[in-house]
Amino acid sequence: MPRDLDQWITYRRRDLGDRVRHLRLEADHTRESFAEATGIDRRTLQRIESGTSDPRYSDLLRIAAALDTRVSVIMD
Repeated sequence: MPRDLDQWITYRRRDLGDRVRHLRLEADHTRESFAEATGIDRRTLQRIESGTSDPRYSDLLRIAAALDTRVSVIMD
């Protein structure tokens, strides 16, 4: 267990957001087109990608489906 759990969580949340953004851009989606494809509000996607928000599991499922991948790839 990391010594500073809050700092570790913040790091992991940012890492997750970076992966989502990378995969979204790799799939040639704008944030707007990705919001439409996932059914997730554009502002919520922005918060997930910036690491300032914890995505719900259902959001991760929607993101994975729009990217035609598994949640485990996003969470890696």
